[in-house]
Amino acid sequence: MKIAVAGDHAGFSMKEMLIRELTHDGHQILDLGAHDETPSDYPDFARAIGQALNSGKAERGILVCGSGVGASIAANKIKGIRAGLVHDTYSGHQGVEHDDMNVLCLGARVIGSASALEIARVFLKAAFSGAERHKRRVGKILDIEQKQE
Repeated sequence: MKIAVAGDHAGFSMKEMLIRELTHDGHQILDLGAHDETPSDYPDFARAIGQALNSGKAERGILVCGSGVGASIAANKIKGIRAGLVHDTYSGHQGVEHDDMNVLCLGARVIGSASALEIARVFLKAAFSGAERHKRRVGKILDIEQKQE
């Protein structure tokens, strides 16, 4: 799978680990930065992830900041992005299966590397169920997005 991965300075180390491990798993990675621990702003990386997904350069995104909260807020402002802040494996796959989540947000100061990798792997293996109730709910989300002024 083509995956866009990005993170600010606080997420840099975790982002690097995820890139290494997910590449080893056979995924194609688009590294959108940060490229070091110099202080940076998570909205810039959320925008880069959104652009990569909306342009078709990536199928899913993983975005890492200190808590994951700011990254999630910023990513969800982008049309077409359904980002979820996830710190457990159940939500990692359920967010895709039920809500068609396309961006996984992680908090590098909240969870450890082993948990982050496990969550990323279940996120990437999951598929939207297509069940009628889930399609209806995602449709309502898209309706909210389309009607923003």
